[in-house]
Amino acid sequence: MNNAEEQAAEASQTPEKTKKVRGVVYFNVSRCKGCGFCIAFCPPRVLEFSSEFNSQGYNFPRLVNPEGCTGCDLCGLYCPDFAIYAVMLKYSSRPREETARVLEGARQ
Repeated sequence: MNNAEEQAAEASQTPEKTKKVRGVVYFNVSRCKGCGFCIAFCPPRVLEFSSEFNSQGYNFPRLVNPEGCTGCDLCGLYCPDFAIYAVMLKYSSRPREETARVLEGARQ
């Protein structure tokens, strides 16, 4: 076996390292007025404006890097409309798809 084949064999036997998810962000899209405070005050910079609009015509934030969210909830603390909040998770390795939750039309 040559060197490249040995490296490929080792890589296939080594389990892929998964990143622990530290926080989950919840959005209530219908409450968002697109002020951007959550994006501006997010320490790990994991939020950005979505290209979509809510029912009131505002761009709402979206989570672009779920693994980077710490769950600190500064986004929720600065949101004047209570449209977003984060929860810190301990010892979780949830799949990326389950990290951000969008609550469309939830309790208003």
